[in-house]
Parts: sequence; C-alpha cells; structure tokens
Amino acid sequence: MERHHIYSALVLKVRPSGESNREAFFLTQEAGILRATVFGGPKSKFRALVSPFHQGRLWVYHNPVRDSRKLTDFDVQSWRFGIREHYQRVMTAGAILELVLESQGSGGNWARAWDLANRTLDALDHADAGTCIRIFIHFLWTWTCLLGLRPDIHHCASCTCEAPVDGLLLWNDREGTLYCPSCAGVSPEKPGSLGLGEWVAFGPGVRRWLGAVENQDPEVVGRYTLDLPSLSQAKALVTRIMARALGKRLPGWDRV
Repeated sequence: MERHHIYSALVLKVRPSGESNREAFFLTQEAGILRATVFGGPKSKFRALVSPFHQGRLWVYHNPVRDSRKLTDFDVQSWRFGIREHYQRVMTAGAILELVLESQGSGGNWARAWDLANRTLDALDHADAGTCIRIFIHFLWTWTCLLGLRPDIHHCASCTCEAPVDGLLLWNDREGTLYCPSCAGVSPEKPGSLGLGEWVAFGPGVRRWLGAVENQDPEVVGRYTLDLPSLSQAKALVTRIMARALGKRLPGWDRV
C-alpha cells in the first residue's frame, strides 16, 4: 500500500497538538479535507510555511495501521501576504475557510471547491473593505450551488409565480424555501413569523445582483455595486441558507 502522497493543498486551519507539534487541516484538490500532524517546535521551517491562506504542494506520509498522517514537506506556491495586511480581508478570508472546513470541502466536489476557494482568496488578497463583503456573499452563493442548495430566487415556491420586477420574496428558515408575500401570509412591510418559521425578506436589487455575479470570477465581483439595504439582505439570505444546511451559524460570519 502506498504510504507517501502528494496533494495540491490549501491550508484551512492550524492548531496546537501536544507540547510542540501542530495539527493542520487542508482542502486538497485530490482528496477533499485532509488532517495531518506537523512535527517540530518553534524553529521548524514549517512554522511559517503551514499557515492559513497558503496554497501549494503538500507531501504527506500515511500510516495505515494508525490511520494517521504526518506532513513531510510543503512547497508554498501562493503566500497571499496581502490578506494579513488588512483587518477586513483577514476576517473575510477566515470566515470563508471556516465554512469550507465545516461543510467538509463541499462534500465531494473537491476540485471545484479547491478552485473556487483559491480564486476567492486571490481576489481578497488586494480587495478593499467594501469589496470584501461582496466577495464573501459571492462565495457563499456559489458554495450553495456546489452543495446543491441554491434556491430559485425568481419564483415563489408555493404558487410558482414569478416575482414582480420590483417585488419582494421571503426566505423561510424552517422550510428552506422562498415565498411571495401573499403565499407567506405576511405583510411585505412587516415580514414576521406566522406559523412558517423565521423570515428574511429581500428585494429585486438582491436578485439582480446575485444573478449578475453568479457565473463571474471573484476577481470581478467588486465591479458590481450593491446598495447598503440590498447588501444587508443578500448577506442575510446566503448566511441563512448555509446556517440551515450546517445546522448552526458560524461565528466568523458576523465579523465580515
């Protein structure tokens, strides 16, 4: 049985393990989420190499008896120094990696997940604060597609009518679907819980923006502007969809 493996890897998380070692989590193009022990103290060369946001070639030794993995080398190909130079970039990138890890690297679409995560981090490497939040929303919206969770944002799930150009749709947390105000039984001015669960309303600006960016590269998302109310609605929508899928809301989302 082959014990030495090479992966294209993105570092997601690093945490202490024992007195001087660390445990690292990677998203790999070939095998999805991978956990490996990084041996060595503060003077180890891996201390600087194996760090969140870094992407490169990973060498791992696998012990099949213990089912344990040990990192033997890591060749960083993308350092992304710019992310650490700006608070909002760090928070946004951290929230994205947190989601990748919690959702098990999209659960099977590893190559696409790896590509999307890396392209998104590359875009964040030089993004300003206003662009970071839009890149974050774009990532979550694209991630819902990888997970097979993306809802139809143009039609009511009950009556199947198309939302008016200037009309609202309302997301229902409990059922994971979208309703027009009439089918939801709520007032467009005061959406609330009326037996169907928690609601979040979003308007035509959100639908137009999500439709415009859904097939775009993260690098160009900053060119698509969004007014503040629509920005808040878009973030609420994508985070609620993902929270429902994960069964919890990740703390990093509130720092973006």
